[in-house]
Amino acid sequence: MTFWRRTRRDAAPLPDTGADRRVYAIGDVHGCADLLDQLLAMIAQDDGDRDRKPISLILLGDLIDRGPDSRLVVERVMALMASGGDVRCLKGNHEEVFILAARGDMRVVPVFRRMEGEATLASYGLDPALFRVMTDAEIVAWMVRHVPRAHVDFLDALPDSIAMGDYLFAHAGIRPGVPMDAQSPADLRWIRREFLDHRGAHSHMIVHGHSISPDVDERAGRIGIDTGAFLSGRLTAIGLEGTERWILQTGG
Repeated sequence: MTFWRRTRRDAAPLPDTGADRRVYAIGDVHGCADLLDQLLAMIAQDDGDRDRKPISLILLGDLIDRGPDSRLVVERVMALMASGGDVRCLKGNHEEVFILAARGDMRVVPVFRRMEGEATLASYGLDPALFRVMTDAEIVAWMVRHVPRAHVDFLDALPDSIAMGDYLFAHAGIRPGVPMDAQSPADLRWIRREFLDHRGAHSHMIVHGHSISPDVDERAGRIGIDTGAFLSGRLTAIGLEGTERWILQTGG
């Protein structure tokens, strides 16, 4: 567990979630069910070591692809969200493509292939050797028949952003200069350079995944917590309470 606070040289107030609850946000899981289980246990321990408060758990999207256990991760998150606690999950760009393909849209299959959707379909029972020789039409037909509709509907209903106090949680980021209530779903799920290269603050502190960095990427207006779990073995969560924040991370 890593504790991390930012020091500031100016008098501007630190972003504040509000004092009524504790928030944990988890970066891109990408099919790493074992790391998700480890991080959830770390969060439970961390929360238990602090004063009792209601907690909110937010997953930043990209539950699927690349890692070996996408189906299991989806089922874990579905169970968490049905458990009665305040657990929420964002829709990432990988979910967007998966949903379209699973609903029969053949046009997205080339993107799905590049996103390593092969690993996701293997978790649903498709032999990877078959995936590599199937046509785009055959892949969507297989997905329509074999991917549970409950999983597709669950992922499709996920929101694109969550605001909490002075923080906004988005999978990819925001388009600088655009009001929060006018941000497009495409930007919230896909934006990269225009957001990452922006050096100023925003109306909210943006907590995001989507763009891999070796460790937590903290800037004036954003905090990136996608540490490439499927490659590094490090799945990251940020803890937030009032103006305090800290980092929890699996080993690598």
